[in-house]
Amino acid sequence: MVLTNGDEIYADVISSSVDPRLTFMKMVGADQLPEDFVEDIKRYKFRGSSGKVNMALDGLPSLKALPGVGPHLRGAISISPSVDYMERAYDDAKYGRFSRRPYIDIVIPSLTDPSVAPPGKHVMSCFVQYAPYNLKEGNWDDKREEFGDTVVDTIAEHAPNIRELILHRQVLTPLDIERDFGLTEGNIFQGELTLEQLFFLRPAPGWAQYRTPIRNLYMCGSATHPGGGIMGASGRNGAMEILKDFKRGKV
Repeated sequence: MVLTNGDEIYADVISSSVDPRLTFMKMVGADQLPEDFVEDIKRYKFRGSSGKVNMALDGLPSLKALPGVGPHLRGAISISPSVDYMERAYDDAKYGRFSRRPYIDIVIPSLTDPSVAPPGKHVMSCFVQYAPYNLKEGNWDDKREEFGDTVVDTIAEHAPNIRELILHRQVLTPLDIERDFGLTEGNIFQGELTLEQLFFLRPAPGWAQYRTPIRNLYMCGSATHPGGGIMGASGRNGAMEILKDFKRGKV
């Protein structure tokens, strides 16, 4: 591996948790891989559909459903009033727009770890859907603040005091997630979790056992079975396959 400063790093085994497009098309190079494998990787779909809004708050939100401060704020807060609401949110994304009334998952980490904010202050993390990577009109750099305003407006419908609490706001669009965190098209699962990209087809037919066409290069990230989530299963499975090959003398 060659770093941007020219340093070269060698290893007997490499395990990549970077998504397939970056691993194979950028870091390895299509000319080093079988043509059919390259075609499969080119067909692999990402299509990120989520954004993030992080806020520094001067206090705690008061929810219409359960006003005041209490232990209910220490868990997950979901703005998803009905199936119809969520379907309408997705309808916007189907036509290349971010949701005007999005589905939002909210947590306030400072309630469980006070060290992340000054005394009396709080941080709020909002996971937002839907925000399609490819917009029909305009671009994400121009739409970023409008997207952030929409998220705040939606939260304010359920926590009316939220606007007066906001000290700082960070808006991360799918494009930001790609540029800042290396997740192609802003997909947090390193590829869509659709039927044709699951189980023995993830990330490509014939290459679902964490091995790759390059000897001693393995995959271990969310683009492998069973996909994304805070469980570490892909990494553990990948490590177990490396150990199997090591014991068999194949590494």
